Amino acid sequence: MQRTLGRSSLVVSRLGLGCATFGREITEGDAFRLMDFALDNGITLFDTAEAYGGGQARADRREQLGVDDVREVSDEMHSSEKIIGRWFKARGIRDQITLVTKVRRAFDRSQVRAALEASLARLQTDWIDVYLYHSFDPASSPDESAAAIDAVVRAGLARVGGCSNYSGPQLQSAIRTSGYAGYQRFEAIQLPYNLLQTDHDALPVAAHEQVGVIAYSPLAAGFLTGKYTPDRSDVPKGSRFDIIPAHADIYFNARNFRRVDHLQSLAKCVGLPAVQLAMAWVLQNPVISSVLVGARTKSHLENALAAQRTRLPPDWLEEINRWGS
Repeated sequence: MQRTLGRSSLVVSRLGLGCATFGREITEGDAFRLMDFALDNGITLFDTAEAYGGGQARADRREQLGVDDVREVSDEMHSSEKIIGRWFKARGIRDQITLVTKVRRAFDRSQVRAALEASLARLQTDWIDVYLYHSFDPASSPDESAAAIDAVVRAGLARVGGCSNYSGPQLQSAIRTSGYAGYQRFEAIQLPYNLLQTDHDALPVAAHEQVGVIAYSPLAAGFLTGKYTPDRSDVPKGSRFDIIPAHADIYFNARNFRRVDHLQSLAKCVGLPAVQLAMAWVLQNPVISSVLVGARTKSHLENALAAQRTRLPPDWLEEINRWGS
């Protein structure tokens, strides 16, 4: 199952493999097995970033929380990109994968070009299919940001450009700026989208402007699995909320725990796993081009593939809509 990304000629798989876990929560060997399984099952969009690495996760936790313990499987910096690069070299199938990576900050022509070339070296490839700004950088001018994406696309280093975690007005401004200057426009945006995060103001802008949407965190970083309790000291060791504690600030509130209870009840009533139901709900949105699965095990991908085959009838959707806030 595939979709065209935005107004580009790029075709992406409906499910994508989120690779932030590589070297952070899962070993290189497990990552290789996941990538093999994904490719064998038609999941050909792989998403990474220069910021994804066991080393970066530990450094961020040290900076933000003053905690300097070891929770990651590797301290390697940029481990996600590097593991994918080693997999490409071992398998020799780069042309079968739609590769997404992201630059973290400083969106000017020289620094974006340098960051992209560093990612290309780690990924052991000559091109990126989708190159994104990881989040809005208020220190980078809109015109220079637009020019930087245009430059790497025209140089053949990236097939299309775009952004991640932009607001609706920020996305609209980027598209307008590119249009005025005659630059290659943003063709993709990456956003969190799940049963707890449904009203992102960039979604209607993306739909109107025909920008492809790559949804991440369809299970709310694992929160929708129901394995967490309001007690933050009881977070399972090695889970995403343990390694990246800031996730709890986003999801741990009374409203979200009520929604997890509703999801569990509906899943029991209709006879489907709650995670499959939650993933199927995201996939049912026609605005979404591809949905990233941040998998740690093959079973996570198997759930996503089952969800892709699941169609939610109107009465189930009505039930979900009644949950309210």
